[in-house]
Parts: sequence; structure tokens; C-alpha cells
Amino acid sequence: MKARTTPNASIDKTEKGHLLKIPAGDSSAYRFAQIDDYFGLPRRKFPHHSLTLSLRARTSSLSIPGTWGFGLWNDPFGMSLGFGANRLRLPTLPNAAWFFGASPENHLSFSDKPAQGLLAQSFRSPKFHPSLIPAGLALPFSAKATRRMLGKIIGEDSSALDVDVTQWHSYKIDWNENGVKWLVDDFLLFESPVSPNPPLGLVVWIDNQFASFTPEGKIGFGVLEGDEAWLEIENLDVGRG
Repeated sequence: MKARTTPNASIDKTEKGHLLKIPAGDSSAYRFAQIDDYFGLPRRKFPHHSLTLSLRARTSSLSIPGTWGFGLWNDPFGMSLGFGANRLRLPTLPNAAWFFGASPENHLSFSDKPAQGLLAQSFRSPKFHPSLIPAGLALPFSAKATRRMLGKIIGEDSSALDVDVTQWHSYKIDWNENGVKWLVDDFLLFESPVSPNPPLGLVVWIDNQFASFTPEGKIGFGVLEGDEAWLEIENLDVGRG
């Protein structure tokens, strides 16, 4: 696992894990702290084709301006939106399975699924789809039409979870080709047949970024003002398939 931060953010080792912290600041600069296992790799060489991830975690606040979380993804916004991207990669469609904390400014859903708060969320996308060409051409003229097209291409599922994230909880993601399960404190809270296409990388992060593509067709992304915020994890365990 590699650790990466922006200036004045930090990742400190604790007795059983890591404390990821971003400083207070205005909306003029991106702030993030991240650990991952795909640093420097092209997407085709990301390490995971199935995985069981477990850890304990807590956060500094019930609502952190930006995003935070842990799980698996294909780093789809490597050149455009960031999310802690480490190298120049062309954007691609998302494949992910994670616990995703999203402040109200976010709306990462193409099919009107829950998109704020703590989410159990998965995306499944093809590497290429013929509809991507008309979707791209339509974007400057009708964002709503583009969103509808993407909603037909990208498989998506999510559930909003009622969890006090400021308290220690045990989290688990069980991902294989047949689907994904999300457990909190050993209770199954959500299960979905939407299994992301591998290979994926493991990521744990906190940042002050937001991205949204609303049902009304409004597109927005940027960085947010916020107080100091942190995500602490411990007992990280990965079972590879």
C-alpha cells in the first residue's frame, strides 16, 4: 500500500492502522490523503479480480465536505476529476464496489439511486460501448440526454446506510463475479448483483472534492471549504480471490 497526500495533509501510522487527515481550508485548493495498492500501475494491471476487504473505521464528523471511503475501483477519473489520481490516465467508465461517504454537494448516480451520505455502492461498466459516441456528442447540447444514455450503459446499485460513522465500526466488502455484499459489525446491510468488472485497485481516502451529475442534467465538480477532517482505520485485512 502506497501513501499519498497533498501539502499539509498527513497519513500517520497508529498502533493498528492509519490516520488519514486533511487540513482546514477554503475552496481554492484540493486536499486529500490516500493509501492504495495500484500506484504507478496501468489499469490493466490493477491487482484484484475478486476480494474480501475488512477493516474498522471511524471519521471526525458525520458529514465531511467532500468524499471519503474505502473499497475497490478502477480510478476512472485519472485525468479529469482527480480523486487522488497518481498518473496520467484517460478517463473511462466507472467500475467500483465501496463504502462511499458523500457530502450533499455530491451526486454520483446515473439512475436515481441514493447519492449522499454513507453509501454501499457499486458500478459495473464495459470498457467500451457503442452508445458512448452518441452520448459524448449529445453532452454539449443535452446533459439530461447524456445522463439517460449513461444510465443505460453503466450498471449501478447503492443503498444509503444509517451508521454513526464517528464511532468505531467493523466494515466488510465481499466482492466476486456474482455480486457484492456490504456488512457492518457483521450484519449484512446490502447485497447487489451489480459486480464491477475487474481488475480493480484497493483504495482508502479522504478529500474535499465533489462531483455531481443530477437528474436535472446539472454537472458540477470542484473542491469545498471545510474544517480539519480525518478518517482512521485499523485491522485492515484483504483476502484475494
